[in-house]
Amino acid sequence: MYTLGSLVLALQVQDGSTALAGSGDVVRLIRDTGPLNQAVLALLFLFSVTSWAIIIHKTWSFRAAARDTDKFLEVFRKSSKFSEVQAICSTVPASPLVGVFQAGYAEMNAQFRLSGGAAQAPAHPPAAHPRPVLKSLEAVDRALIRAATNEVNKLERRLTFLATTASVTPFIGLFGTVIGIMIAFGRIGATGSTNLAIVAPGISEALIATATGLFAAIPATYFYNHFTHRVKESSATMDDFALEFLNIVERNFT
Repeated sequence: MYTLGSLVLALQVQDGSTALAGSGDVVRLIRDTGPLNQAVLALLFLFSVTSWAIIIHKTWSFRAAARDTDKFLEVFRKSSKFSEVQAICSTVPASPLVGVFQAGYAEMNAQFRLSGGAAQAPAHPPAAHPRPVLKSLEAVDRALIRAATNEVNKLERRLTFLATTASVTPFIGLFGTVIGIMIAFGRIGATGSTNLAIVAPGISEALIATATGLFAAIPATYFYNHFTHRVKESSATMDDFALEFLNIVERNFT
């Protein structure tokens, strides 16, 4: 049975806990945690900050890539010569199609030089003039595939860290939770009391670690899936462009 003194103490602890929760003094709660839990929280904070830096950078990169891709395709489909398209590539550096086009164009010019043809290959040469002929359309296709693969790798750069954050940080938070529970039970064993004042600090440390782990994992999971979808869209655009490029080459240079 509770004595009058224990009931008063329990009410005081509850009032203090309510005041603490109401004031939102999370900083003091983190400061009072043990060194092991502080190390866990610091690691989770590092994961979170790095993830947000990657998220902001990749968001800007994909927007720039989409903008430059639209400009590049507009010029490519209006131009009558590949040399004209090559001239504007430096103005749309963020588009992955630039790398694909330049790889195919370089392979074409390499074959023309070997066969003594023109170095500047027109996309639609006049019928009255002799036109250069490709020795191997398959070589151009392989150059386009290699360039597209390289561009996809560039788009995927640093996304693996988001995947790692999404999968690892919940377990790091769980580790902090286990440590907090162990501290709580250790205090119960040392004091022989289940008083809220004894148990609450360890439980609070456990809950903070869990919340921090989720705070790091949830945005990383969402944006990893979002950016992966954007990479797939860009890859499909590069595949379509490569086919369009090959169709022009086959019509005019084979």
